[in-house]
Amino acid sequence: MRSGAKVAVVGGVFLVVAGGVAYGGYQFYGPDDDRTDLTVTKQTGPPGVEEVNRTTRKFLAAWAKGDADTAAGLTDNAAEARALISGFRTEAKVSAVEIVPGPATNTTVPFTVKATVTYEGRSKPFGYASKLTVVRGVTSGRALVNWQPAVVHPQLTKGAKLVTGPAANPPITAVDREGRELPKARYPSLSAVLDGLRERFGKAAGGTPGVELVVESPAENVPDRTLLALTEGKPGKLKTTIDAGVQAAAEKAVKGHAKASVVAIQPSTGEIRAVANTPAEGFNTALMGAQAPGSTMKIVSAAMMLEHGLVTGPDSKVECPKTVQWDGRTFENLKQFTVPNATFRQAFARSCNTTFIKAIKPLTDKGVAGDALGETARKYFGLGLDWKTGTSTHDGKVPQSTGTETAASYIGQGRITMNALNMASVAATVKNGGFKQPTFIADRPDRSEFATAEALPPAMANTLRSLMRADATGGSGQQAMAPVGGDKGSKTGSAEVGDQTKSNSWFTGFAGDLSAAAVVQEGGRGGVAAGPVVASVLNAR
Repeated sequence: MRSGAKVAVVGGVFLVVAGGVAYGGYQFYGPDDDRTDLTVTKQTGPPGVEEVNRTTRKFLAAWAKGDADTAAGLTDNAAEARALISGFRTEAKVSAVEIVPGPATNTTVPFTVKATVTYEGRSKPFGYASKLTVVRGVTSGRALVNWQPAVVHPQLTKGAKLVTGPAANPPITAVDREGRELPKARYPSLSAVLDGLRERFGKAAGGTPGVELVVESPAENVPDRTLLALTEGKPGKLKTTIDAGVQAAAEKAVKGHAKASVVAIQPSTGEIRAVANTPAEGFNTALMGAQAPGSTMKIVSAAMMLEHGLVTGPDSKVECPKTVQWDGRTFENLKQFTVPNATFRQAFARSCNTTFIKAIKPLTDKGVAGDALGETARKYFGLGLDWKTGTSTHDGKVPQSTGTETAASYIGQGRITMNALNMASVAATVKNGGFKQPTFIADRPDRSEFATAEALPPAMANTLRSLMRADATGGSGQQAMAPVGGDKGSKTGSAEVGDQTKSNSWFTGFAGDLSAAAVVQEGGRGGVAAGPVVASVLNAR
């Protein structure tokens, strides 16, 4: 046995320590885990408690020691594991590490990492929590760590790695539209946004870079994320379009939900006033999410119907039966309601699915049913274009469709993908009468590169505003928008996603010169979960 570091078993929890200079040796107390019995047959089924503890202990000990080959060999993807575990020392510059596992839950073991990062003679402590899961190897039958990059650090994804060195860009001190500072600690949902703005505008802001440990992203459109600053650079000052008051309201509004996002935009300028997510860290769903938006998409579908002359205004007569058939599939309204002798305004306010799906027949006769919605989305709402917001965003997608997929797309399902940013922009476009590309930086020399769209024809803009006002004052959005004063409009939505037991809740609306949109994962009806989030943000204007 080697001497140096120890693995001690105390009350069912073991401690793995690699100390001294760089990585020390090991001494194991307890059964001989390395013995081999060639007569043992290949095992099947989930690993047992002893196997989970043994595999975890050996894996963490090898990782802490810096023995990437041994640690990787204890995973079910040795090639990928070897690169990250080796890089923990060679690229992240970790010089010493202590790993403390917690009690296993079935086959999953949480653990904490206390490390020291050293670069050119300067050291700093670095700590975090992660977890691993032990599985049965398919071919070997051995108990192995199910390899995920997040085992090494929870913010690592496929292709990303930990790197310590001089920062690519100087740090920034971000301030809101009125010059108030926006620290990440106070506004955690802005972390990913500020990382993106730093990458894009850090050098122009006038600071000097320091030495940092970062999650180096494999994608050009995803910024690196700073985890630790070994030497502080001098930050430059960057003025954003964020409103600290609206941002605080947005952060508070999403906290009541496990997974939710909201974005607020000023319609007259396109300036983004707030972005918030729960959880605040990790994937920025508000800007990068790509999900079916449900009936909030009926705003764009309504514009499409107006553009093609299927209706002429809010008082146009339409049909709203309880069900409608298309290509052998039955589409229905919520609880199969019907609105006899409906006007377009009434059908929109009640969120009548069948009204919009009945638009397929005349558009099919014109030969444009599968293209019309995407054309309208790009032409008037800027959806699907390349938005230069200042950070990474998913800018909406309305692909060409056929058959029942076309019917689904008209009510915001099918292959349409949006996020809170996109749908806040849709509401802003209606309120303003034309698309203003969303942005986080107002004073930008590259505005000529912004995505542009045609202004809504005046009659179309007036009709869409009338429809949204009807929803907010007497339709499906009435209850959620009741606390919001002034000129207001809204649209509810719910979207069925995969095997979820409940639909995603969507809501978008405007009040005065502010628009907002929210999505609550598995929140159910739009007015119930996402609606109050939007109302809270609009009331912060």
